[in-house]
Amino acid sequence: MADPSTYRPAPGAIPISPGVYRFRDAHGRVIYVGKAKSLRPRLSSYFQDIANLHPRTATMVTTAASVEWTVVGTEVEALQLEYSWIKEYDPRFNVKYRDDKSYPELAVTLNEEFPRVQVMRGAHKKGVRYFGPYGHAWAIRETVDLLLRVFPVRTCSNGVFKRAQQVGRPCLLGYIGKCAAPCVGRVSPQEHLELAEEFCDFMAGRTGNHLRRLEDGMREAAAELEYEKAARLRDDIEALKRAMEKNAVVLADGTDADLLALAEDELEAAVQIFHVRGGRVRGQRGWVTDKVEDVDTAALVEHALQQLYGGTAESVPREVLVPALPEPVAPVREWLAGLRGAQVDLRIPQRGDKKDLMATVQRNAQQALALHKTKRASDLTTRSRALQEIADALELDSVPLRIECFDISHLQGDDVVASMVVFEDGLARKSEYRRFQIKGLAEGEQISRSEGQDDVRSMHEVISRRFRRYLQEREQTGEWAVPEEEDPAPNGPVDPETGRPRRFAYPPQLLVVDGGQPQVAAARRALDELGIDDVALCGLAKRLEEVWLPGQDDPVVLPRSSEGLYLLQRVRDEAHRFAITYQRSKRAKRFTSGGLDAVPGLGETRRTALLKHFGSVKKLRAATVEEICEVPGIGRRTAETVVAALSSRPSPAFAVNTATGEIMEDSADRLEEGRQNPETP
Repeated sequence: MADPSTYRPAPGAIPISPGVYRFRDAHGRVIYVGKAKSLRPRLSSYFQDIANLHPRTATMVTTAASVEWTVVGTEVEALQLEYSWIKEYDPRFNVKYRDDKSYPELAVTLNEEFPRVQVMRGAHKKGVRYFGPYGHAWAIRETVDLLLRVFPVRTCSNGVFKRAQQVGRPCLLGYIGKCAAPCVGRVSPQEHLELAEEFCDFMAGRTGNHLRRLEDGMREAAAELEYEKAARLRDDIEALKRAMEKNAVVLADGTDADLLALAEDELEAAVQIFHVRGGRVRGQRGWVTDKVEDVDTAALVEHALQQLYGGTAESVPREVLVPALPEPVAPVREWLAGLRGAQVDLRIPQRGDKKDLMATVQRNAQQALALHKTKRASDLTTRSRALQEIADALELDSVPLRIECFDISHLQGDDVVASMVVFEDGLARKSEYRRFQIKGLAEGEQISRSEGQDDVRSMHEVISRRFRRYLQEREQTGEWAVPEEEDPAPNGPVDPETGRPRRFAYPPQLLVVDGGQPQVAAARRALDELGIDDVALCGLAKRLEEVWLPGQDDPVVLPRSSEGLYLLQRVRDEAHRFAITYQRSKRAKRFTSGGLDAVPGLGETRRTALLKHFGSVKKLRAATVEEICEVPGIGRRTAETVVAALSSRPSPAFAVNTATGEIMEDSADRLEEGRQNPETP
């Protein structure tokens, strides 16, 4: 635990300009990002008596080991830089956003020659028009099914579309009139694009023109005694009205607004947003926030606006209604206006329909927070208790905020790999996962099956490689002593060649190995050989879930109901999952290549070309040198090498069923033929 006075900036060194500041821990990792209208008073507030600070702020300043700042020109620039750094560094002590679900949206791919209507989730793509988000995907599909009567835009996948083009017949929707069938040329690309644009206009709330046009057409058809056409138009009008009824009218026609409400307690806050377009509620979304920093409602609103609109200018409406205005509000208004390209009205609704709708959004936020607490059972408290139980059971000096776990995976001594997973504050940090290939196999050494199955030797090798890299990177960057005139790395040490953060720069407080006493002893030996004595070590054996410590004959047995044991099991199981996934991918690749990966001078591109040309390794093995030379990129010398290698190498005795992962007594040739011909049993 650091003393804030040891890294407090000198008096007068902090500027009074707007800027963004970063706190780093002892390993140089950014743990908190903040912005300030004036840096000097804001940063000075962190270095007062710790007893006067909020508990979470006190934890942050005692975890940190240094502070730095960047001066910007305006508060708007500070807001933008703070958002980008929070996204890039994911600081531990900043507000954490956990979206309570992945919300589906209705997307129209206007960037394609033949636009497609479909349900999409995730990040927005350029050239795609989005509507929503919606609470349920089935609600989108019901709406689209009604609208396809009037706007028969294609909804099929690219594979189905290309297949229809090849055979010259449309799919079922084309036969029943719910697709214009551009795949077979019933409409031109321009006509289909106009249909897609009309569909977008209707979804955007511009419904009056379409209804009036259909009603006029119905009356004209009836006047000309074309009753069947008039009946079809009547049904189209009813379908549009039913689609419109699915989105309730809540505000005046033409109103575009987002309404944001919060429900909070001391530890968490629930955010709910209603998207109103054309006076109708077009979508709803929400997330839960861990209040790991001391923030009020106005600051939470500012963070929520950053989360909602950061980098998505097209989603900013004319009005944004909030329960409290950020302080100061002018930079936020200017930032939103810059994203939208026009003025944005950011305010608190005071009366009328908008205030009533805000009350509805507020009730949804309160319900979401109550539901979250019921499901998660105070997740932050549970994680803290689990880490404390582990520290008590293993007699650690402090709780292990960073835990790394290693596991070994192989198949009868072949394709031996290892995994490293990282948990920080009790949560998986997947960006720091690493996987290893055992050096013997990587260098093509011929090792025996018994040696390949030696998990102890593999564990020693992997631990040695991981911490040897850590020591090398620490030596290259020093002990995080950065001269004042140098600009420190943005988030820890970086590779001078790539400019990206080094991969093994941070040591864990606790190292967990999957296994019992032998694996723990191997890991301890690797750490001792490297002179590392400040990392706690334990092993978790699968059979009885016993925790083994180095140098002890008896394991530590945690209660079955212990949150600490549950966390260790999660860490171990995640390491096992990550290792076996990597091992299976290598195994499948090896069987698919049918031994071609062992041919010297034959890379991935030419292996793929050979298999594509001959269809299977069996046919390739039967080919002559002259036939192999016909493959583009294959010379005579390479062809002779391939023939010699395949003739001297027997077919593998077994293969993998990629659907189930089980080992089958079969040959790689049959497996490859099965990939080329799915009908092969």
